[in-house]
Amino acid sequence: MLAPAARKLAEENGIDPNSVKGTGKGGRVTKEDVVAAIEAKKSAPAAAAKPSAPAAEAPIFAAGERVEKRVPMTRLRAKVAERLVEAQSTMAMLTTFNEVDMTEVMALRSKYKDLFEKTHNGVRLGFMSFFVKASVEALKRFPAVNASIDGTDIVYHGYQDIGVAVSSDRGLVVPVLRNAELMNLAEVESGIATFGKKAKEGKLSIDEMTGGTFTITNGGTFGSMMSTPIVNPPQAAILGMHNIIQRPMAVNGQVVIRPMMYLALSYDHRLIDGKEAVSFLVTIKNLLEDPARLLLDI
Repeated sequence: MLAPAARKLAEENGIDPNSVKGTGKGGRVTKEDVVAAIEAKKSAPAAAAKPSAPAAEAPIFAAGERVEKRVPMTRLRAKVAERLVEAQSTMAMLTTFNEVDMTEVMALRSKYKDLFEKTHNGVRLGFMSFFVKASVEALKRFPAVNASIDGTDIVYHGYQDIGVAVSSDRGLVVPVLRNAELMNLAEVESGIATFGKKAKEGKLSIDEMTGGTFTITNGGTFGSMMSTPIVNPPQAAILGMHNIIQRPMAVNGQVVIRPMMYLALSYDHRLIDGKEAVSFLVTIKNLLEDPARLLLDI
């Protein structure tokens, strides 16, 4: 017998439930038994028993082999697949693009990152907090982008719960910064850092990944130059960030080298018109190219 909590913990950590000795009533395997098995697995010498690759990892084959290996999808991967298909089949999804000159944000970060970290007890100043704050301001100006469809109703949200996609060994997960409109840059960065740590440790809760009125994903961390992110239903839009590349740009009639990033906004055309989508993305571009606007609320 295996308690539900114990079974879930075993599956998440690659432990065979049948190999765990139960100490509960009637030999029932408890959560504590699974925790002990996990610790034993971690402390076991690598040479004694090399653990098999988790189901989410692709197996490595030798050159010339024509073997195949079938592994079950993880529950997370299966759920992600289900949501992606749902989004594609139920939404009138479009993507609009723009580019942002990151010169001012990078200069601001370079100038204040050490003082920022010292002032805010080790919290590092990254780029994501600027995008979150810019998105919050743009969502206030274009409430349809922050809305969702429920049957034949449009639900307008009077708050900005921003989902931030982070990578983990189990795949991409999207924890949510609740009431991001009330957060400063340090609180945003701290929240993202906490989510990133939890994701790597497999400790994100369902509540932390549920809800959200808008999502930001950063494919640039993996080198992506351009992509069309898929909206996370029932949300109406998602912002895609990409890598920063030094490119020649025409500025005031002169060719100069600037750090440029392509932005992508995928949106549900049933709810958001093209003009709104383009204007929303231009607002984010303007706020990031002149970050003082974020502080002055203009």
